[in-house]
Amino acid sequence: MPLELTLILLIFTIQWLAFIPAWLLKTESFYDLVGSLTYTLVILIALLFTDYSHWRSLLLTLLIVIWSLRLGMFLFLRIRAAGGDSRFEQIKVAPKRFFIAWTLQAVWITFTLSAAILAITAPQTAGVSFISVLGFVFWILGFSMEVVADQQKRRFRKNPDNANQFINTGLWSFCRHPNYTGEIMLWIGVALIALPVLDGWRLLGLLSPIFVALLLIKGSGIPLLERAAEKKWGNSEDYQRYKASTPRLFPGY
Repeated sequence: MPLELTLILLIFTIQWLAFIPAWLLKTESFYDLVGSLTYTLVILIALLFTDYSHWRSLLLTLLIVIWSLRLGMFLFLRIRAAGGDSRFEQIKVAPKRFFIAWTLQAVWITFTLSAAILAITAPQTAGVSFISVLGFVFWILGFSMEVVADQQKRRFRKNPDNANQFINTGLWSFCRHPNYTGEIMLWIGVALIALPVLDGWRLLGLLSPIFVALLLIKGSGIPLLERAAEKKWGNSEDYQRYKASTPRLFPGY
């Protein structure tokens, strides 16, 4: 069986196995953490089981491990502090819907990792190029933006003076979802780093950042947050001014 297919099966198997105790305990507390550890495990296996390891493979592995462990731990601790994740209140008590949620996480991981996995398992190599350097710059900027945005929002929420208020300072004064802007940028970076060794069917890996952007913009990211914000602050003139004057992700959008 090709390594790429084995890794996809592993991704789904991990999520389905994790669903069992999550359903029995009726908890979503380790949903994000399992996803994070799956990224780390799968990318390390891809690196260790290929015969073509080179600097690009090592770099992609390092970047994804750093991103996945940081984000996974951040989300895990946030859910623990909040006592749960409101997205799962209705889902975790319905086995079919909860199973679908875990399956969708497997789909998310598969698509987002596709460019990196296909580059790591590619038989050809390539030297450092402008595209590779540009990709690394994109990843650094995106990762930094995501980390800073998350920390700014965490500190904002910890301040009792900001109870029931929306954040519009720091990076959040430039766009309404800077953490998602960073997320999209870093996956574009991964795809650009991978690009020089992708050819033929492996070019499908370039769908990775497109999938991330579409899901965050049209799926379970921005639309859910915007509806929740409108429900909470829709009658606030300050929020409506902020919404009207601040783009969602970047200037013009």
